[in-house]
Amino acid sequence: MFIATLIAADRLSAGDISEASDRLASAGAGVAGWEWVEADKAADIRFSGVLDDARQALSILDGKFDAIVQPEEGRCKSLFVADMDSTMITVECLDELADYAGFKPQVSAITERAMRGELDFIEALDERVALLADMDAEIVTRCHEERVAISAGAATLVRTMRAAGTHCVLVSGGFTLFADRVAAEIGFDRAIANTLEIAAGRLTGRVTRPIVDGAMKERILADTTEKRGLQFSETLAIGDGANDRAMVARAGLGIAYRAKPTLREAADARIDHGDLTALLYAQGYARADWVDT
Repeated sequence: MFIATLIAADRLSAGDISEASDRLASAGAGVAGWEWVEADKAADIRFSGVLDDARQALSILDGKFDAIVQPEEGRCKSLFVADMDSTMITVECLDELADYAGFKPQVSAITERAMRGELDFIEALDERVALLADMDAEIVTRCHEERVAISAGAATLVRTMRAAGTHCVLVSGGFTLFADRVAAEIGFDRAIANTLEIAAGRLTGRVTRPIVDGAMKERILADTTEKRGLQFSETLAIGDGANDRAMVARAGLGIAYRAKPTLREAADARIDHGDLTALLYAQGYARADWVDT
């Protein structure tokens, strides 16, 4: 049996649920009925059939609500691995650092192309970080305080999952100087990111090896899954760009969050309308179950 969880950014109507049920039936699914996860906000439709066909059928309704389709068994995940920039936080930290140095337009253009998968991630990272050479390292603290904002629903998502026993890992192609702070603020168990090289209190314009790139993110997901004695079906991963593609594709449930096309194609589901608490509804957590900040 499968579940299609419909999540509205504003209000989910009985008509929306009926339309989705009809789409599933037209795709050959045997619809067994539906129930609210949260009244007027999120609902589960249970059905039998072919998972990929159901996902395709509901993708036609994109624009009305987010739809996360998955097996009913194991919907509550035991491992959550999340990207940081433009996912758990609202900005790209490297772009914001470059703004202080006067290079934001150049760096943002490279970031956009890298996140679309048009550039090699490591080469693009080195090229951008080189522009920060000789900046006072304290600018990182200032940048974090002035520019970094936690994405809506991120803290509630992580704290609720951890309270239920889920191990939560923040994995970023960004930098430890941001990721460690963000992980502590949101409530992750662990943060893994790149290290900006610093000498005499100033950025050298280099990143310490090895680099956390897309392959490393996938390896972290796989290694953590194995070490915790889990199956991939018990894992959830989320990101927004090409650097997250392998990780999201490998996870039991891979989510593209307001993502670039290359990741949207690889993900099991997308969040385009609601905030990150959509992932709580997708796991069957009603509002009364959430751990708020």
